[in-house]
Amino acid sequence: MTSSDKPENASAAPVPTGVAAQDWAQAAAEPHYRAAVVDLLGALAYGELAAFERLAEDAKLAPTLGDKAELAKMASAEFHHFERLRDRLTEIGEDPTGAMDPFVAALDGFHRQTAPSDWLEGLVKAYVGDSIASDFYREVAARLDIDTRELVLAVLDDTGHAEFAVEKVRAAIDADPRVGGRLALWARRLMGEALSQSQRVVADRDALSTMLVGGVADGFDLAEVGRMFTRITEAHTKRMAALGLAA
Repeated sequence: MTSSDKPENASAAPVPTGVAAQDWAQAAAEPHYRAAVVDLLGALAYGELAAFERLAEDAKLAPTLGDKAELAKMASAEFHHFERLRDRLTEIGEDPTGAMDPFVAALDGFHRQTAPSDWLEGLVKAYVGDSIASDFYREVAARLDIDTRELVLAVLDDTGHAEFAVEKVRAAIDADPRVGGRLALWARRLMGEALSQSQRVVADRDALSTMLVGGVADGFDLAEVGRMFTRITEAHTKRMAALGLAA
């Protein structure tokens, strides 16, 4: 996944307490927490696998050999992230395929509904759409045990797509300002679809939703859920500005 702009207050997170101060061995003793983490890792793993596949497809639309090579490099990084998540699921005694299966329909549906029509739309989707999901997972990671948090944050590291997308999209807008209006509409659609997809994934999985609202771990209260989505929206607005698009 890709995201160069993290929510502003990410560096000012409170000192971890409770589950967030424990390692995996301690935290996993709570079965509901363990189930929530397996769901989270399964969702992330399939997201990374889908990102790999999508970047490989996007490379076919790339206008130059250099662009194709850049996307191939990014696809390789996404697959490496997938491998880390898959290996971690195996390490904790879970079947990676079984952990990913519940999220295939929702994520595949999102990608069908937001299939780019050209090279530039593909770049905006990777930069904007994936970044919204990354922001969401980063917010959740703050509530996780130390070991899981470190893994989640590591696989959310930018693969280089952010800088690449900004450079290419801004150059295209400079060359033809009319492109900006079309891409701005596309990015707004992506924002809505990505937030809806994140909410659906959580709502469909009892362990994840219970963790988020404080049933296990140090979850969010309802007010904090609202603030979380406000932070995600603000980060999206900054990314749009970086692309030269109106939010």
